[in-house]
Amino acid sequence: MPDNRIYNSYQPLPTLSSSVQASNKTKANPVANKTTNGSNFNQLLQQEITGVKFSQHALQRLDSRKIQLDSTQLSKLSQAVEKAAQKGAKESLILMNDNLAFVVSVKNKTVITAMDGANIKDNVFTNIDSAVIV
Repeated sequence: MPDNRIYNSYQPLPTLSSSVQASNKTKANPVANKTTNGSNFNQLLQQEITGVKFSQHALQRLDSRKIQLDSTQLSKLSQAVEKAAQKGAKESLILMNDNLAFVVSVKNKTVITAMDGANIKDNVFTNIDSAVIV
């Protein structure tokens, strides 16, 4: 009589704690790379406090154009996003009196791009449905 049994080689599964630790390490590394100096950390902390987030593209623009926002500017930006949300805006241009402009996704409360005074001039802003001047 032939042997009809099926033989499978089983490999042990990794423990849950080691896989969670590995995934936490991979998630923590990109944040650590982005926040290499104290000013970036403070800026990220203020974003979390005010509720306005910055996309990767906006963070690159802030860095390349050497734009640093203080707590009052972040507060003004957050208030402008709230005003735009109250009016039903979806994508808004926020112009600040210190020669700064931001294109913001109001629904996500996320800054899409940022410009300083030199980059605002001779620029066409598309895909916006509102503007807030602060």
